[in-house]
Amino acid sequence: METLKAFDRDVNEFVDYMFGPRDPRVRGWFLLDSYLPTFFLTGAYLLCIWLGNKFMKNRPPFSLRAHLIVYNLGITLLSFYMLIELILATWEGGYNLQCQNLHSAGEADIRVAKVLWWYYFSKVIEFTDTIFFVLRKKSSQITFLHVYHHATMFNIWWCVLNWIPCGQSFFGPTLNSFIHVLMYSYYGLSVIPSMRKYLWWKKYLTQAQLIQFLLTIVHTLSAAVKPCGFPFGCLMFQSSYMATLVILFINFYIKTYRKAPSRTAVKETPVTTEIKNGFHKDYFAAANGLQNNKKAQ
Repeated sequence: METLKAFDRDVNEFVDYMFGPRDPRVRGWFLLDSYLPTFFLTGAYLLCIWLGNKFMKNRPPFSLRAHLIVYNLGITLLSFYMLIELILATWEGGYNLQCQNLHSAGEADIRVAKVLWWYYFSKVIEFTDTIFFVLRKKSSQITFLHVYHHATMFNIWWCVLNWIPCGQSFFGPTLNSFIHVLMYSYYGLSVIPSMRKYLWWKKYLTQAQLIQFLLTIVHTLSAAVKPCGFPFGCLMFQSSYMATLVILFINFYIKTYRKAPSRTAVKETPVTTEIKNGFHKDYFAAANGLQNNKKAQ
C-alpha cells in the first residue's frame, strides 16, 4: 500500500511539473486529484478488449438487445442534461463564443466545470461501446481508430478538468452532447424493429456530424487568432490532437468510399455513406444491437 501511495505521489508530481499548477476549483472532485484511477481504468479497458476477444473466440455472440436499449437511453438522457446545463451556464456567465477565459464568469464557471466533469465521466461509460463489440463478436469494428479515440478522450478530459475546466473548453462538449442526443436516440430506436420504419432521417445525422467537426476546428483556431487569456498551449494541443483524428478519418474515408467495390460487394451490400465522428455506420449499428443485413431480429 505504501508503495502504491509513493507511486501515486510521484506520478502526480510529475504531471504537475509538466503542466503547472492545477485549477483549485476542482480539487477534491471524484477521480481528479490523482491520475492513477484514469490511467488504470484505461488500462483495464484495453485489457478487457484483449481478454474479452480471447474469451469469446469459441463462444456464440450475445444478443444484448435489452442492455443496448437501456444503454442508449442512459447516454441520451445524460447527453441531454449536459447540453441543457451547458447552454444555461454559459448564458448565465455571458460567455464569449469566440474566446472565453477561465475566470471572468464567477459562479457560472463553476457550473460549467461541474457539467464538464460529467462529460469526462461519460467517456469511461462509453468504454461500454467496445465491450458490446467484444460480447457480440464484432471484432472487425474494434479498429485502431475506435480504440484510440475512446482511450485518449478519457485521459485528455482528465487533463482538461484539472487545468482548463471551464471557459473555452465548453464548446466541444456542448456540440457533442447535442449530436449524442440525436445519435443515441436514433440507434436506441433502431434496436426496436417496429420503430425502424420511422427512422428516415439518418442521413441528416451524418451531415450534423460533419458540421460539428468543422465548427469545433473553427472555434479552437478562433481563440488562437484573437486571444482572450485562455492558455495558448492547450489550444495548440487540442488542434494537434484533432489533426490526428483528421488523418485517421481521411485514411478511413479513402479506404471505405474511394475504392471501387467488387462485384460481390455490389451484389451483397450496397455502399453506405454514413459517417459519425469518423466511424462507419456499421460501427454504431454494432454498438446498438443492429444487424448488418435487413433481417429483423
